[in-house]
Amino acid sequence: METSSNVIEISDVALNQIIELRNAETIPGLALGLRVAGVGANGFVYETAFVRPEDVNEGDHVEKHGDLPVAIPTTSVDQLKGSILDITEAGGLVIRNPNPATPQLTTEGAPIELTGTVEERITQLLEAHINPAIASHGGFVRLLGVDGSVAQLEMGGGCQGCGLAAMTLRDGIESAIKHNIPEIDEVVDSTDHMAGTNPYY
Repeated sequence: METSSNVIEISDVALNQIIELRNAETIPGLALGLRVAGVGANGFVYETAFVRPEDVNEGDHVEKHGDLPVAIPTTSVDQLKGSILDITEAGGLVIRNPNPATPQLTTEGAPIELTGTVEERITQLLEAHINPAIASHGGFVRLLGVDGSVAQLEMGGGCQGCGLAAMTLRDGIESAIKHNIPEIDEVVDSTDHMAGTNPYY
């Protein structure tokens, strides 16, 4: 269902980059799917994926940004209203959201505590906050290793071969790791994305 009023804004540089990624996909006419997947330690956790028009749910809010349709589930509309989709200096996708988000708590009522070595803490963060957010699209991220202040990650499932995976890594995953594990200065995506397939198709 296409609507006229926009929930989000997309900067020109972000729109051009997203359209360039979409045009590199093998299926024409894809829309950008955007939703709030949950709330993590640093606020909202977002999911982005290219979706075929027939895979957009009938009740979704759909808005046009130039040549790009953007589909947002009704459950995410209020949480995304007034947000700006932009590109960071590092080239990652970022959502500047004015709406407040309450951090997700564990069953004990306190934020998750990361303990152990750097590797153990990264693994705990991935398993507790990041993988649950991307699991609904069949994606996952695992730690390959840590070399000094650099963490090497591999993305699999729905994240392997997805044109937006690099943006997802640079923005959401990398920022979460750097924020929660101060020993890490850089996160490297070691995924062979050419070997992956996009499960949304």
